[in-house]
Amino acid sequence: MVCATSPPLATPLALALAGPTASGKTSIALAMAAQGLGHEGVEIISVDSALVYRGMDIGSAKPSPAERAAVAHHLIDIRDPLNAYSAAEFARDAQALVQDIRARGKFPLLVGGSMLYFKALMEGLSDMPAADPAVRLAIQEEAAQKGWPALHADLRRVDPVTAARLAPADSQRIARALEVFRLTGKPLSALHSPTKNSLESQLNWQNVPLLSLEPQERAWLHARIETRFSAMLDHGFLDEVKTLRARGDLHPDLPSMRCVGYRQAWQALDGLIPLHELRERGIFATRQLAKRQLTWLRSLPHRQVLQADAPDALPQALQWAQALLKF
Repeated sequence: MVCATSPPLATPLALALAGPTASGKTSIALAMAAQGLGHEGVEIISVDSALVYRGMDIGSAKPSPAERAAVAHHLIDIRDPLNAYSAAEFARDAQALVQDIRARGKFPLLVGGSMLYFKALMEGLSDMPAADPAVRLAIQEEAAQKGWPALHADLRRVDPVTAARLAPADSQRIARALEVFRLTGKPLSALHSPTKNSLESQLNWQNVPLLSLEPQERAWLHARIETRFSAMLDHGFLDEVKTLRARGDLHPDLPSMRCVGYRQAWQALDGLIPLHELRERGIFATRQLAKRQLTWLRSLPHRQVLQADAPDALPQALQWAQALLKF
């Protein structure tokens, strides 16, 4: 059942639906949209850092053409995989979409699992320094000499919060965190904290209630992740990655190609991992992603918790929306 952790709000500007990958967000969001939520129509704003990229359909579990025809979806297929899409850009675009959707008499539903996107929209992000080629080169040279685990240890000394959420081999994120510290003298985790001078937005956790899908049984989520990744492989995920590689301008260090699943498939096609291990590696990486997503969600005291693996999860979610919107 839905567990209330904060009092109901008077007039939500939007509703937010978040949860770990494969927790059932899409089906619940489509059911909410079908109900209308007491408005002329519902439009979904995707809060997903993989769905923004064109040509990445199977591995990102992108909503089907039929689902997107039934309900208007936004922030899907808006970028080429060569071009990154930042959390700050998402916050700007999502803010404008909420205003536009409401101005047309419809209701916005924010749905996804990219937690930094939610944070940027609802809390704001401090200004981040631009990339510095000289600092980046110095870090890469250090990594070549000492290895990324050693640089991860260096990061742990100056920014233990960021280091705790990064794997010792996560070269891209370790390098960026060290670069930020060397440029600003401040840990990346501090710059990710909300500030009064960060992105201004009328949206916040008080006027955008959050329903958090959190399964009680980890085995339930693990089974769904395994089933979905296997289905992706059966439906041509590896061919999708081969097509992306064939363009010739993409590489594995791009944010798009570092998305869970795509990173492992690229490594398999490069011969860095045996092809027959792709399924196992992809499932493991997806489970690790889900674990990080749940950790972030559980840190939010204002969320409303829905047991995603409960047999009545869908009607409970609909009742939650009905109560907030009073229809």
